[in-house]
Amino acid sequence: MPELPEVETIRRRLAPQLEGGTITGAEISDFRLTRPFEPNAVAAELHREAIEAVDRRGKYLIFRFRSSRALLIHLRMTGSLHHAPIGTLQDDPYRRAVFTLDNGSDVAYRDVRRFGTWLLLEPDEAEPYLALRLGAEPLSRAFTTRFLGQRLAGRRAPLKAALLDQRTVAGLGNIYADEALWRSRLHPLRPGATVEPDELPPLRRAIRAALETGIARQGATLRDYSQPDGSPGSMQREFKVYGRAGEPCTRCGTPIDKIRAAGRGTWYCPSCQRLRPS
Repeated sequence: MPELPEVETIRRRLAPQLEGGTITGAEISDFRLTRPFEPNAVAAELHREAIEAVDRRGKYLIFRFRSSRALLIHLRMTGSLHHAPIGTLQDDPYRRAVFTLDNGSDVAYRDVRRFGTWLLLEPDEAEPYLALRLGAEPLSRAFTTRFLGQRLAGRRAPLKAALLDQRTVAGLGNIYADEALWRSRLHPLRPGATVEPDELPPLRRAIRAALETGIARQGATLRDYSQPDGSPGSMQREFKVYGRAGEPCTRCGTPIDKIRAAGRGTWYCPSCQRLRPS
């Protein structure tokens, strides 16, 4: 699934091309994309909307319109957006939606597994909608050690599961959670509530560092996800633990192990990230 660095990379690539443009036509061919709303009705509502900003919140891409409406796009597992001259993206069998801009270009939404969602919200609806589902942006000033501690307090769930909760860290997913836990030397199965006050600042810094590295490398290119314009990100070359089972830890040389945490494949170093007794 695209995580914060991948979504931010997409946003940065699309924003200069789309901001200031007006949608002159839209087509949504997959009923699952906008359910429970009828796709043709949503497409009609997008007609003549002017794109004021391409924003991001957690893993959501946000098209903010001059009308104060907002289109929230969640890419889920395999969603991606492609910008190209008008008419050049028609033959893709995985194209689920497309809208045309007044500058003679198309923006096509592609999704192999069809888990992505589009939600068009009226003025003043977007922020309350997102606030109910997302915590602080981890690269913002609001993501403080105190905030992180409050979110982990009382959590009996494994630390990995607590970090994947988007109300704890908006935009953090499986890859960067593993990388952050390795950086902070914390075991993924340790109960969230057991993180000590002196361990919170290193964990916060590790989360930020993992995400900042991902953005600097323009995200990761994996088998089930690649950047929308075909140019690969290189974060996969920087992984310390994710996907490296059996390979030596770059810090201590111990073979990386893979376990299950929060129902997800989880990679960690058994030596650097010891599980403390309850």
